[in-house]
Amino acid sequence: MIDLFDGSYAADSLLSALSNQSANLEALSNQALSSGINFYMKNDYRQAAREFKRAVGLSPYSGYSVKASKYLAMAYQKLDQTDKAIDTYRQAVELHPDNDELYIDLGNLYFGRQQYPEAEEAYRQAVRIMPTDPDHHFALGQAYLSQKKFDRAETEFNKVRKLEPESPDGYFGLGQTFSARGKYRDAIAQFERAIAKKRDFYDAYLEMGYAYADAGRMDKARQIRQDLDRRDPSLAALLSGYMNRASAPKMLFAWATGSFKYYLPPKTAVSALDEYLANAGTTRTFTMIFQFDKKMDRESVENPFNWSISRATGQAMGGDYNYGLGIPSTEVSISPYPTDVYYDPVKRTATVRFTISQNAAADGTIDPSHIEFKFSGRDMDGNLMDPDFDQYTGFSKVY
Repeated sequence: MIDLFDGSYAADSLLSALSNQSANLEALSNQALSSGINFYMKNDYRQAAREFKRAVGLSPYSGYSVKASKYLAMAYQKLDQTDKAIDTYRQAVELHPDNDELYIDLGNLYFGRQQYPEAEEAYRQAVRIMPTDPDHHFALGQAYLSQKKFDRAETEFNKVRKLEPESPDGYFGLGQTFSARGKYRDAIAQFERAIAKKRDFYDAYLEMGYAYADAGRMDKARQIRQDLDRRDPSLAALLSGYMNRASAPKMLFAWATGSFKYYLPPKTAVSALDEYLANAGTTRTFTMIFQFDKKMDRESVENPFNWSISRATGQAMGGDYNYGLGIPSTEVSISPYPTDVYYDPVKRTATVRFTISQNAAADGTIDPSHIEFKFSGRDMDGNLMDPDFDQYTGFSKVY
């Protein structure tokens, strides 16, 4: 006969009941998970989220809870509720503190929102749990890199390289780190190693193109862009845009619609520029309109002190003011700075206004074709002018 008052029997019965209850809850959790997945596949993300939350609540410590938490976060993302997706993962890692994949997913959400310190902490926890996973070290390296913690990023990418020698990822991360540090030659070498490991690693080609552009090697960057045009046009477009932003701006030409007759030769009478200047001591305002090859910084262009107006010197044969034959006593001078400048952001043109004055004897002369206009400002991306394309004279054009 069974002794109903035996303590061991009562304990066994309780454990059995709890076990059966847990199994039942897990079964219900699995049903809710399956139901949620069905709603998710039908793009009914709100109903899917309800089912996934129910699956977690029914059996929070089971494997179904982990899967349901991931799906729940995905549903919230589909609903543009990233805050709730993050909260979902934060609750999941509290329930499953040794699940490295949950920490990676949480870190990825933080990283996507540029919350790099939070992403770093999540990735660090994943590395703690699974220190031999190279992908975890790569993710942590990216978080360090985004915060300009270059030494730590380099350490993580070297770990990736050692853990998975045949993978291109470690070299790729090192290349990104060296690029961010301005060590473009070293960066290019690392990207080449990544490509040697995986020939179709087109992201490495793209990053190498960036490095060449940043180093001022636009010829090499163009070669990579042309190669990507055939292999991955979307990446080629990214590189093309980056090259445009990284390239130094150029002055292309001067529009003939300006009022200054920049094509006239040496010893031109000042009065030939404007009949009003036939009178002694008079002053007239003239304009020159310059075309740039890219969008410029308005404040920089419209700052008169970023411009200079002078007599050309030290150029190729025939490029010097008055052909280098000396300056006549009748020669007038121009103020070295414009009176004002207007920038048209649509046309990418600068209208430069400046004054010329007649002398007291009303016999002033000038060499319009050898008046040099120079701009030393920046474009919208902060790049200084290309020194080979920042000056203009009517004789030499842009140089």
